[in-house]
Amino acid sequence: MSRARADEEEYWHSSKFRAFTFDDEDDELSQLKESKRAVNSLRDIVDDDDDDLERVSWSGEPVGSISWSIKETASSSTSSLEGHDSSLQKGSSSYAAFPKQASSYSLSSLFKGRNKLPSFQSLSDALSDTGVKNYAPELRRPRAEYKDYSSDWSPKDTVIRMQRGKVCSLERFRSLQDKLVLLDEAVAGHDGNVITAVLIFLKRTLRREILFRELEVRQVALCHLIHFLKETGEQKFLLDLLRFLDRTEEVALSQYREHLNIQDVEKRREFLKGCIGLPFSAEDTSHIQDHYTLLERQIIIEANDRHLETAGQSEIFRKYPRKASILNMPLVTTLFYSCFYHYTEAEGMFSSPTNLKKTFKIPDKQYVLTALAARAKLRAWDDVDALFTTKNWLGYTKKKAPIGFHRVVEILQRNNAPVQVLQEYVRLVEDVETRLNLATKYKCHDVVIETYRDLKDRVQLTAYKCKVERGSAEEEKINSILNN
Repeated sequence: MSRARADEEEYWHSSKFRAFTFDDEDDELSQLKESKRAVNSLRDIVDDDDDDLERVSWSGEPVGSISWSIKETASSSTSSLEGHDSSLQKGSSSYAAFPKQASSYSLSSLFKGRNKLPSFQSLSDALSDTGVKNYAPELRRPRAEYKDYSSDWSPKDTVIRMQRGKVCSLERFRSLQDKLVLLDEAVAGHDGNVITAVLIFLKRTLRREILFRELEVRQVALCHLIHFLKETGEQKFLLDLLRFLDRTEEVALSQYREHLNIQDVEKRREFLKGCIGLPFSAEDTSHIQDHYTLLERQIIIEANDRHLETAGQSEIFRKYPRKASILNMPLVTTLFYSCFYHYTEAEGMFSSPTNLKKTFKIPDKQYVLTALAARAKLRAWDDVDALFTTKNWLGYTKKKAPIGFHRVVEILQRNNAPVQVLQEYVRLVEDVETRLNLATKYKCHDVVIETYRDLKDRVQLTAYKCKVERGSAEEEKINSILNN
């Protein structure tokens, strides 16, 4: 018992500090150094990465809470002003770096050795303090910056801020009148993005009947909403809107457009069959009917040709294998396919080009262009010749092209037609200048020589003599014409 009392007396009378003498340095400066050494010793104990521990302020409240932030901000601003005044009076940076006011920072801030006034830190503190986490709260933003989130913005001001790309909450517009005023202001601003944003807000917060009724008298906003629904694919909402507006043709077209999303060919055919009875215009009804008929024809042709290609019973399919299916192809592509693989079939066959021309009322120009491209690709020059040969009522034959023979020559040349074939059709070009240009471009020497002969242009004929080979038949022909 006595030993314990002796230890206690020794503990209370012992001291780690030296006794005060007049030779010591300034008392406040020594206290600052001792405090700094104590804080630095505590810094090694605290784990910087221990984020799981709850940090508390001197008041005992968790760091980051609302009440803590308010108190920290108020105390830090007050102490900053007081510390600044005292530092001016003292005139010493060391004294200002360790103010006498009670610290309003958190406990973790003290462990990090942070000064309450970072602008008055000494140079050694600033150099030794890099890379250390700061758990002190940031100062609150100016009150003017929080005005964006207040509820005192008018519809016009809200639209202006949205045009400038600033965040604005539309949820505060609760009444129907406020929402409509907001929409009118957006339309008056002539900014499509703002109009669309307001329409999305109204679409989410209003019943459909009310929204449709109000948009009916606001055509600009209505057009924006219809376009938005088409782009986003909200088909049901769009159909309800069009039915409310009594736009029957647009409803039918929107329903018809759904066939693009159907991949199965049989289901698409049945869907198109059901679209025929929709309230289209007379012209559109004809197109829907042709679309259904074409798909039905393509299904029949595809099944038959796939069987012939697999069995190897057709020479054309062995020599030129199909590169793709004909299903869902356009009418012109189907006609080209038919002219390529089924050109000689009778008109009664579904795959006959003549049958397709008659069924779908294909114009002569389109039919001739397509058939010429298909037969020229196969180098079937006899079929090309028969395509342009006609007979008059006296039995005389002549060549006639509804597309112009200059286009015929271009198509033949793209398919590498022989010079003899090209010359035959270049001669049929009526315009002399065009004929000479084509003949010169494609080296149809006989046509050039005959044209200059008919024009009796000795100068041009002599000049052209230099462009043909020496000793060739063309040179002899030019000499014969010049000597005669």
